[in-house]
Amino acid sequence: MHLPLIEEAAQDDASEVIALWERCGLTRPWNDPAADFTLALSGAGSTVLVVRGEAGVAGSVMVGFDGHRGWIYYLAVDLGQRRGGLGRALMAAAEEWLKARGCPKIQLMVREDNEAALGFYAALGLERQKVVTLGRFLTSSSSQP
Repeated sequence: MHLPLIEEAAQDDASEVIALWERCGLTRPWNDPAADFTLALSGAGSTVLVVRGEAGVAGSVMVGFDGHRGWIYYLAVDLGQRRGGLGRALMAAAEEWLKARGCPKIQLMVREDNEAALGFYAALGLERQKVVTLGRFLTSSSSQP
């Protein structure tokens, strides 16, 4: 398999990457994807990696290291580009980005009813963890139904 060129996104990529996230059903009304994208690019502990196709951004993944664990968010591959190895390549690039920063373990969250994503990650060797995710919004403008 030919390995695609995966690189860090630039702020100019925001609209194209966010449109990809929306097409892939990754956005939610209570999360601001533009703010997520900008925040990921603004610090040394996070970024968004992209792979470009003939028609523009074909895939992306947001990656961050909090000093304890690496986190993966917004893994997206354009619907017409799926099943060609881009998701695997993006995950490998995210893992390499984290390893380069001394990260010992990755974690990610998948909605419990997203069987396709759960199957994809299981095929990559990720295992369900015995952890319950708890949360609370810290801003009044963010409210989940």
